[in-house]
Amino acid sequence: MPFTAARDSRVHYEVDGQGPGPGLALVHGVGGDAEKVFGNVVGHFADTRTVVRPNLSGSGRTEDDGAELTVDLIADQVTAAVRDASDGPVDLLGFSLGAVAAAAVAAAHPGLVRRLVLVGGWTHSGGPRDSYYFETWRKLLATDRELLKRFSALTGFSAATLDRFGHDGLAQSLADPWPPAGIVRQIDLAGQVDIRHLLPEVTAPTLIVGFGGDAMIPVEGSRQLHEGIAGSRLVEIPDAGHMDWFADPTQLVKLAGDFLDD
Repeated sequence: MPFTAARDSRVHYEVDGQGPGPGLALVHGVGGDAEKVFGNVVGHFADTRTVVRPNLSGSGRTEDDGAELTVDLIADQVTAAVRDASDGPVDLLGFSLGAVAAAAVAAAHPGLVRRLVLVGGWTHSGGPRDSYYFETWRKLLATDRELLKRFSALTGFSAATLDRFGHDGLAQSLADPWPPAGIVRQIDLAGQVDIRHLLPEVTAPTLIVGFGGDAMIPVEGSRQLHEGIAGSRLVEIPDAGHMDWFADPTQLVKLAGDFLDD
């Protein structure tokens, strides 16, 4: 399992494939990790690319000093993993908080990012609804972890996807040891995001994917990314929840693959 250094952190990342195409970095969001979020996706790309999956602070085996997380830090962790694992410009796909990190990397290191895909992302957490949401997440974590799981499922997946899981599938999700201990710092960071000033610095061709039925990170966040990144392309998937693609990544893989191979 490879590690690299970024600031005061020891960044753990996964790397798969050695294909001839450009490298691809996949960046997870709050409470996720390299395997939980992208384990069902990496195989679609590893035949033709080197795929790097960094674990942000609080996830996987990444270690740091335990201080408050910042967007700059997680962007530096992604940058360090990409540079350690691949040569030349890479394509970068970030999901949720990972989209925030990916946009920050593209803004700070334009020569490192060939193409950018931002999935279920947002620009800032200052609005009343977003502040209320992340405060609720934090209070649930401190009060009852099972309630946090239930709340995350109800806001993260669409009603149709939850019904497809069935009673047994939902019971299994409650038995999962998630969330990791490090989620508390990631939630705190999510509640303080503001990358609006960075978006004009993003020059890589950018695809933004938003989910029309997203009750966790509303699609307005993707629309704001689109407005802030010149020349970006926005695709909205109607009725989809924030994490529906975990259950079936086919549509997202096709959208991202077609854009990255164009």
